[in-house]
Amino acid sequence: MQTLSEENYLKAIYHLDKQGLKKITPTAISDALNNNPASVVDMIKKLADKKFLLYEKSKGVKLTETGRDIAVQIVRKHRLWEVLLAEKLGYGWDEVHEIAEQLEHVQNADLADRLDKFLGFPQYDPHGDPIPKSNGETASSFRTILADMAEGKSCQVVAVKDTSSSFLQYLKKLDIGIGSRVALIEKIPYDNSIVIRIGKDKTATVSRIFAENLLVQE
Repeated sequence: MQTLSEENYLKAIYHLDKQGLKKITPTAISDALNNNPASVVDMIKKLADKKFLLYEKSKGVKLTETGRDIAVQIVRKHRLWEVLLAEKLGYGWDEVHEIAEQLEHVQNADLADRLDKFLGFPQYDPHGDPIPKSNGETASSFRTILADMAEGKSCQVVAVKDTSSSFLQYLKKLDIGIGSRVALIEKIPYDNSIVIRIGKDKTATVSRIFAENLLVQE
């Protein structure tokens, strides 16, 4: 059985791989976990000894099949807990992540399957991230960001890249959530800000960073 710290490392490496990094370095892991680089190297060696990952300096870190399976199940539990917290217990989408970070480490063989069934087999968590099934398969991830939409185009918010409380609270202030309709009115070259229409009649000017963290589909 792996420790909580080991699980966090495996999950972080899994997320870095899903981001499309060609080479996952100890520095990238250190940045993701905000850990000391020396302790990251020590943990990489420990996880390699347990056959959870492979590491070569020239190729970086790669999860083994066993390591990936563990990471997928942690992510699955995390996202199912987020759904439960948001849909059944009334927590806001800016609150669920930190709580799920703790609950994802509960060790029980069939807990995730029971949660999945109880929740009606959801495909996505409250932030629009796909929830892995017991066999590791997931629904499609959303990749189009608001910043890439053409002027005059209307779209629907389907996910967020930034799940920090500050960003989610900002979205809430603007009345933007999963499923909201947003139209890109104008891109302003001077400072790369973007004018959007939210719903039918509310407008706002947002930064490009904001628009890069909102995933949409037409």
